[in-house]
Amino acid sequence: MSKLVIHATTVSLLVGSEWRGVLILGPSGSGKSDLALRAIDAGCALVSDDYSYLWASGGALYATAPQTIAGRMEVRGLGIMTARTRPVTRIGLAVLVQSDPIERLPAHDVTTILGHNIPTIRLNPREASSLNKLLLRLKVP
Repeated sequence: MSKLVIHATTVSLLVGSEWRGVLILGPSGSGKSDLALRAIDAGCALVSDDYSYLWASGGALYATAPQTIAGRMEVRGLGIMTARTRPVTRIGLAVLVQSDPIERLPAHDVTTILGHNIPTIRLNPREASSLNKLLLRLKVP
């Protein structure tokens, strides 16, 4: 089984009877944890903040938190906090955070991780609608 630790925050949302995970990717200070905090407030569960442990199994990609940070997230200005968590999730979406303007009608994009092509969107986490866009896309089968 292939394993990988990446610089990403992961949250998961229960859609129907299925948990759908999203990797939020971007450099330090880009707004990954802030976007995740808003997602948690909107009903998502934290899987991992800042670093995510990934592996492929049964034709899918999964994520969990490294043990040293499980159940905790850094909230800028407040410090290390606990959050409602989910220990593992199947990844269904990747979000690349960026401060550059987002294309109005982007081409369908994918991020390949451990041989799995993950549907990918780009969001500016500082835009008010970024959370709504993340949740809307995560709910698409």
